[in-house]
Amino acid sequence: MRNNSTLTVLIFTRDITYNPNKLTIYARITVDGKRAEISLKRYTAVNVWDVSKGRVSGTSQKVRLLNSYLDEAYVQIMDAHKQLLQEGKLITAQAVKARYLGQDELNQSLKELVTYHNTNMVTVLKYGTMKNYYSTERYLHKFLRDKFKTPDIYLKQLNYRFIVDFEQYIRNYTPKKARRTCSNNGTMKHLERLMKMTNLAVRLEWLDKDPFRNYKLNYQKSERSYLSERELRLIEETIFMGEGYEKVRNVFLFSCYTGLSYIDVKQLQTYQLVRGIDRNYWLHTKREKTKETVKIPLLPKAKLIIDKYSNTVDQKISGKLLPVFSNQKVNSYLKHITKACGIHKNITFHSARHTFATTITLSNGVPIETVSKMLGHSNLSTTQVYARVLEKKVGEDMQNLISLFEKRKNEETLDKEVSNK
Repeated sequence: MRNNSTLTVLIFTRDITYNPNKLTIYARITVDGKRAEISLKRYTAVNVWDVSKGRVSGTSQKVRLLNSYLDEAYVQIMDAHKQLLQEGKLITAQAVKARYLGQDELNQSLKELVTYHNTNMVTVLKYGTMKNYYSTERYLHKFLRDKFKTPDIYLKQLNYRFIVDFEQYIRNYTPKKARRTCSNNGTMKHLERLMKMTNLAVRLEWLDKDPFRNYKLNYQKSERSYLSERELRLIEETIFMGEGYEKVRNVFLFSCYTGLSYIDVKQLQTYQLVRGIDRNYWLHTKREKTKETVKIPLLPKAKLIIDKYSNTVDQKISGKLLPVFSNQKVNSYLKHITKACGIHKNITFHSARHTFATTITLSNGVPIETVSKMLGHSNLSTTQVYARVLEKKVGEDMQNLISLFEKRKNEETLDKEVSNK
């Protein structure tokens, strides 16, 4: 499509300080009679300025450098106009000015991308997820400050080197307050969040190509902590004197027998306990994380824990099915509970969900498809992570195979004996 817009660029001066020895030099862009002005951040005296040429008169080194700068500015403005023409963009004085200053959509910065993402996602993603994005944002700001000595960079400056350097920065970052440094998987999570934001930039056409195209996230597989049958029984049979410890123990055991996460247990209401088609009690709820509907038939031990807190004053006031403390308090109590039971594992409340998947269900022959449904997983492959840790189940399956081979061998021996008679 042919563009018939007219462009003129005028370099001129303006006295804004009322000092004839310090005139500010401007560039005026005019397209179809509409103007846009840019301060070139350079100054000159009125007696050396050549209005007709738009340059400084003289031959000194200082004059030559200033005129060279003005020539370069003129060329860059004309080049900005040429770029817009090639891209088929609408040509206006403001558009040429924005392209020259790097303020149009082709020159968005990393900070602008992060702000755009977090502003738009705050109503889409959960608070816990957004908190992680804010953490990644803080790492990016520190990295830009320490590595590039700048608060921001253009998106077009993102490349493979930037990503690798950012990875090493997170791995080696030493916080001022004493806390654990980022593990490998923690580092990969920060990079994964940055990758999601750069993918958004590509879709918005703020980036021509994905800077992560040659980079591969490298997660390390880790064994998930869960309780064995013996350890579960130890917690059940241990008597705790403090009421708080008893509540935490019971709510934790409830999660072990239902597979619900901390937030899903905390939000359970009394009306979500219903009679199922089999006339037994079921929990009907929806996972906070994935919004997947979950229907769980209650095991007797889980029902006993609900009965323990039914019709209490707290339940009648709050409508909650169980008394659940804050996540931090629960995990703090669990450390004391496991220590008192002689369990030397790093057990958190989420370990209850792993215990349900492994010790309670899969180890006892419950099909993985059923377990996946009760856990509220949207993908069966997520549940298969639990299946790989079941050494007991592997041993039982192989023992059954050995028994089958022995049975066949005995049958073949018996057939031979009968045929020989």
